[in-house]
Parts: sequence; structure tokens; C-alpha cells
Amino acid sequence: MKIGILGGTFDPIHFGHIRPAIEVQQRLKLDEVWLMPNHIPPHKNGTHVSTDDRLAMAQAACDQFPQLKLCAIEANRDTPSYTVTTLAVLKQQYPMHEFYFLMGMDSFLGLQSWYQWQSLFDLCHIVVCQRPGWQLSIQHPMQTVLTERSAKTATISKTGAIFPVSITEQPFSSTQIRTDLSQGISVNDALPSSVQLYIKQHRLYGSKT
Repeated sequence: MKIGILGGTFDPIHFGHIRPAIEVQQRLKLDEVWLMPNHIPPHKNGTHVSTDDRLAMAQAACDQFPQLKLCAIEANRDTPSYTVTTLAVLKQQYPMHEFYFLMGMDSFLGLQSWYQWQSLFDLCHIVVCQRPGWQLSIQHPMQTVLTERSAKTATISKTGAIFPVSITEQPFSSTQIRTDLSQGISVNDALPSSVQLYIKQHRLYGSKT
């Protein structure tokens, strides 16, 4: 199976995560996209709700969109999660799968700062979601990596290719959604109904709706 991996804090998960994931799944004909909430993100100070709540919201999104599946591997870890470590475990657990790790162009521009970033290409393909406002200049060191890896097709190997995919820009951010929820402003356009219901039932983010 061809499996997309979308990691994130998902605090909360919203259409800015979900719609690009589905676009990539359809464009690259992936069998599934696994949503992988972080437990202790190495690049952030913390989250606004518990790991259990973020897992439950991601599962609610998966229930509404069947091409999405929950992957709790990082959430069940008690130490900061590094992508290369996680993918190594997934490759060991699911040797028959071909993994496609999804990231935005902003993340790709900073990929050289990731822990053991070059080893990622031994474990998965990378899907670079291209969005307006984030451009890769010809002088940027990652331009060479993109050029070399884009020429490597998935038919040659189950890992190591880069797939640039243009996605529809989404105007949503978790920070703004949390603010809107605390002020009783509608978030119907930003959150799936299943996620809204969970937030309301558990009174997360100071929800007033």
C-alpha cells in the first residue's frame, strides 16, 4: 500500500490539514493518509489540550473522512518525536508499505535543520506541498536536493523521491481557531462537524458555542 504520513500538533486539527492531505492522496493515488499527532513536539513548547484530546479529534476527522487513518505512534511516546526515528519504526513494522511523508514548502526550506534529515530519503518519499508565498530560490541549498530527487521516480525505489504537489491554499490556522472558539465565533468553515462536536462536548479551548 502507498501510505501518506501527515504529522502535526493538530491543536485542533482543521481543514488546513485535512484538505491538503486529501488533495495529495487523490493526486498521488495513495491508498490512505495517516494522521500522526505529536506527543512532545521538539520544536514547540507544548499544546493547549491533552494528547488524548488531540488524538480523539484526529480520530473524529478520520471517522468523517475514510481515506484518513489515525497513527498514534508518536503520541504514545514519552520523549520528543523526531521524524526519522518514527519512520524507521514504521518501516520496520510495515515493510510492505511505501511511505510518503507530507510537508509544506516552509518545512522543506528548513529540512537541513532536522535531526538526521538525509536519512529520511532511505525511509520514505517526501511530498512537498507548494503554497503561495513560499518559494525555493535557485540559490537555496535545498534546490539541488529537489532537482536531484524529483528526477528519481517511485518506480525505481520505494524511498528517496521528492514529489512537489501544488495544493489549494487554505486560510485556516490553529491559533485563530482557538481564539474564535474562546470568543464564541463560528468555526464551521474551518473544522469538520465531527471535530466541532468533540470540542463542544468536552469544552475545549474555552469554547462558547
